Amino acid sequence: MSRVLLVAHQERAEAAALVREAAAWLTAHGHDAWMMPEDAAAIDLPNLVGEQPPSSADLLVSLGGDGTMLRAVQMLDGAQVPIIGVNVGLLGYLTEVEPHTMTSALERFMAGPGTDAGDWELEHRMMVDVVLQRSEGGPVEHWRALNEGVLEKQDPGHTVRLLVRIDGEVFTSYAADGLIVSTPTGSTAYSLSARGPVVSPRHRALLLTPVSPHMLFDRSLVLDPDELIEVEVMGHRPVVLSVDGRRTASLVERDTVTFRASEHGARFVRFGRRRFHQILKTKFGLADR
Repeated sequence: MSRVLLVAHQERAEAAALVREAAAWLTAHGHDAWMMPEDAAAIDLPNLVGEQPPSSADLLVSLGGDGTMLRAVQMLDGAQVPIIGVNVGLLGYLTEVEPHTMTSALERFMAGPGTDAGDWELEHRMMVDVVLQRSEGGPVEHWRALNEGVLEKQDPGHTVRLLVRIDGEVFTSYAADGLIVSTPTGSTAYSLSARGPVVSPRHRALLLTPVSPHMLFDRSLVLDPDELIEVEVMGHRPVVLSVDGRRTASLVERDTVTFRASEHGARFVRFGRRRFHQILKTKFGLADR
C-alpha cells in the first residue's frame, strides 16, 4: 500500500473531478489517498481530509498548473517525495501528465521504475534556500524556493537600493524596481520577464537578475551554486520579499536576505523523455527553420 497526498487547484472544477477520480482509483487498488484540510474544504471533499504530514507520503499528485506544483513543493519543504503533475489548464513547464492519462500514470508509477509496466524515472530539480536576518535582531526566518526569491519595491513610483555581496565581497548596489534570485527552473518564470537568461533545469546555478534597473549595468549574473548571495536593503524605502510568488515579509533598511543552493531539491516523476527545449519551443510558438 502506498500513501498518496492529493493537492489540487482550489478553484477549478476539473481539478476537483480529477481528485475524485484519483482517490477512487487509488482506494480500489489498495492505496491510501488523502488531502490537507484546506484543500479538501476548498473543493468540498471532507471525506478525504487527512492529518498526516505531507512528508509522510510515498507520492504526491498535483492536479492543476505550475502554480499548484509550486504549492505542492512548498508543502513538502524539501522532503524527498516524488511528485506527479497532472496538467489542468494551459501548457506548463512543470506538469507532464494530461488528465485523460492520469490513471494510467498512477498505474505505471505503482508498478515501479525500470519495469515494463512502470517505465518512469525521477527528475531532480535544484532549489534555493532563502534566509532573512533583521537588522534589529529577532528570529531568523527561512524559506525554500523552487523558482525564485524576489526583493522588490513596496511603493509604486520609486526605485529601491539593494546592496549585493557575493561570497562576502561587495559586488555592487542596484537602483532598481527589484532583484530576482532564481534557480534554473525559475529562469522561465519571473526572471524571464525581466530579460534574464533561459537555463536548462538540469543545470545547477543561481541567477541574479535586476528588475527595471536604473543604471548602466542591467545584465543578469549566472553564478556557481556554491556561491553565496547576500542582498542588503539600503535607504528608507521599504522592500517586499516574495518566495515562489508568495509575499513573505516586508523589509526595512539594513535587513539582509541570503540565498544559497539548498541541500534539498524537488523530485518530479517523468514518464519517458521530456525535452526542455521542445517545451520551450511549444510555449513560445517557435517555428522550424
